[in-house]
Amino acid sequence: MMSPTSLWLKRVLAFCGASTVLILSGALGGSRSLAALITDSPKEVIDEAWQIIYRNYLDSAGAYDRESWRQLRKDLLSKTYSTKKEAYEAIRGMLLTLDDPYTRFMDPEEFKELRIDTTGELTGVGIQLSFDEETQLLTVVTPIEDGPAAAAGVQASDHIVGIDGEDARGMSSAEAVRLIRGPIGSPVTLTIERDGETFDLVIIRDRISINPVVSRINTTPTGIQVGYIRLKQFSANAATDMSKVVQDMETKGVDAYVLDLRFNPGGLLEASLDISDQWLEPGIPIVSIESERSQSRRFTRHQALTDDPMVILVNEVSASASEIFSGAIQDNRRGQLVGEKTFGKGLVQSVRSLSDGSGMTVTISKYLTPNGRDIHKEGIEPDVASELSVEELRDLGTDGLGTRRDRQYRIAETVVLEGLKVPSGGGGFPPSGEGVVQAL
Repeated sequence: MMSPTSLWLKRVLAFCGASTVLILSGALGGSRSLAALITDSPKEVIDEAWQIIYRNYLDSAGAYDRESWRQLRKDLLSKTYSTKKEAYEAIRGMLLTLDDPYTRFMDPEEFKELRIDTTGELTGVGIQLSFDEETQLLTVVTPIEDGPAAAAGVQASDHIVGIDGEDARGMSSAEAVRLIRGPIGSPVTLTIERDGETFDLVIIRDRISINPVVSRINTTPTGIQVGYIRLKQFSANAATDMSKVVQDMETKGVDAYVLDLRFNPGGLLEASLDISDQWLEPGIPIVSIESERSQSRRFTRHQALTDDPMVILVNEVSASASEIFSGAIQDNRRGQLVGEKTFGKGLVQSVRSLSDGSGMTVTISKYLTPNGRDIHKEGIEPDVASELSVEELRDLGTDGLGTRRDRQYRIAETVVLEGLKVPSGGGGFPPSGEGVVQAL
């Protein structure tokens, strides 16, 4: 039976595990006869997209055949495209033949939004969305703290069924984001479905600064200081922010850590490697990356910021870069995972820009955990399993995560205190295997 969280997420609104951004321009090769067919701009973009797949794509679904792909290029370039829009639709159709949801095309506006997402700053209402393929409904994974949506009353697990009067049932996450985002100060009306009731919320768009790290020091009744760090996404500045928080907590005498990766859909591969560096000793394996042409193993390079006991909180939205980090911690026995089985995305995408400002994310490799586990479509099982119901999540809200009201956090705290071999205090559970069962 599916857990409540799994009903939220069939496809995460995020590009996860992107490794780099490369700037390409023009066609990259081909026969002289075909070259004559791509002198107009729409065909140039089609050929650029085709070449990127031909040279870099890692087939994970068994739907890619190089000979068929070469024939597809001939067919596409033999046609006439009067507008960029027609060319874009041709590219999308071409990519659909790969049966890979992570290899996708974005027009210039969509590509701009993706690049904004990785910097941690955007304009809109401040919500993370997922698309439930079973119900064909857009679902709020979580509103961003202090954002306009949270202030207006949007809650986790709300369904968005309308945007400015347009029916949003069956609408893709990408299309919804395009409609919801807009100029600062402009209004957008979201039609919300919650517990069988439907109502409108008018939200004023604003600049949303996504601080990737939220932290606090929780003190147990016996005086033990537990550093709680919630990482929202592996963005470009996540590793720097994480380092500052850990170093500050170390100076304040924190005894143990609970890292919260729940609802973290991933992000940049390099960010996950840098953050793994901060928690593992030098020379420890983090991940193995395999492409069609090469294999490599990545190891930590620096001294860990702390050797205090740690636990990671995960759920079924924890994906990609979150799973790289979680797998490295679990396989190296640096800490335990508490919560739900993770999403199961073991593929790495590269972000490629095209000459007209559009772009693509392309699956270029897969990754294995340090012990050689392929977690794609399988996820990572937690060491201590615990689920939160939709009702519990609603009652918690984002402000309640990582507090004594958060049952999963209480279990994680109990587990991490076992690493200190000290009592968890009257507010927790006895630090033993029996106590964890009691907590569950």
